[in-house]
Amino acid sequence: MAAIIDKSVLTPAGDKHISFTWLLNQKRLTKTSSDRYKTNYDYFGFFPKENEKFRIKGLERFSSDQLKQLSEDSDMAYFTDTYGVYKQEWYHKSVSQSVGYGMLYGGLSNQDIEFLQHMKDKKKLIIAEFNTIGSPTTAENRGKFEEMFGMRWTGWTARFFDNLDTTVNLALPHWMVKNYTATHQSPWKFKNAGIAFVHEEGGQVVILEDKTHLKDPIPYINSGELGQSKFGLPEEMKYPFWFDIIVPDTRMNEVVSLFSLKYNVQGLAELKKYGIPTTFPAVIMAKNSKAPFYYFSGDFCDNPIHEYASYFKGIDSFLSLFYTYNDPMKRKSFFWKFYRPMMSHILDDAVKKSKLNTSVNTITAD
Repeated sequence: MAAIIDKSVLTPAGDKHISFTWLLNQKRLTKTSSDRYKTNYDYFGFFPKENEKFRIKGLERFSSDQLKQLSEDSDMAYFTDTYGVYKQEWYHKSVSQSVGYGMLYGGLSNQDIEFLQHMKDKKKLIIAEFNTIGSPTTAENRGKFEEMFGMRWTGWTARFFDNLDTTVNLALPHWMVKNYTATHQSPWKFKNAGIAFVHEEGGQVVILEDKTHLKDPIPYINSGELGQSKFGLPEEMKYPFWFDIIVPDTRMNEVVSLFSLKYNVQGLAELKKYGIPTTFPAVIMAKNSKAPFYYFSGDFCDNPIHEYASYFKGIDSFLSLFYTYNDPMKRKSFFWKFYRPMMSHILDDAVKKSKLNTSVNTITAD
């Protein structure tokens, strides 16, 4: 059984974890001898309902004995998103005084940490990705995760924007523009594409703009021999979505893929000024293969894949022919060219090592 934790589910489509359930179903890795994974049901976290109603069915409800039992019943754990859901985004009407502002649910909890420790002790597969230990996770639980898995978050997150002009790109986060003008005491004058870096402490915002700081504004994921030979990854892949900047403990982990930026002299100076690394991991894996752990520094599992297509054998090879890899903003391209081959190899290894099968009894979110 795969224990999926997703605390940022705004619709039943489950965008933050659907890519993974798609692969489980496509590979016939069912949760019982006959039941396939359902994207809107088989996970722990935030469950949206109609008319702004919701249920929270995370690991926070579990006792220590139940968490231990879940680790016995689970072959693997995948933390796809712990950012959570906030009142401002959940309630469609203006947030009233009776509802208030703030978080409805989110962050890596004490129970999540306890479950992860059980899974690690049992040497079972663990996968986590972007924002697992970012805000709103507490510093204490972040520290526990970092120590457990040999990595450290720098506090920086970043994303490519195809247009930084606020009069053209109305989807630019207002808080980002506000924080930039406040911390730099300078107006927002950017007009081209670029990359925005945001730091957790104080909301510091750093902008690298195309032509001014960058030769090419889109971040790339580069994979060396390990990534290409073991995981079937392309040598280079554009990645224009959110990612975090981490530092791995190389005694415990090895880097499978790296983010790289096409900066110029001015861009390099800006990165050094704020202590932002020029290259940083996109995928890391534990060196101890008997206790498999992977961390993806991007929002890798968030891809618009249709669940029904996973039920047909061979549909993966057929559908992949219809997606262009030239448009980096199309998440489906990232799924077919990067996420699917990498996760297929990870799951295949899990099957071989732990005999992941279809006959394990499951603890559902109910």
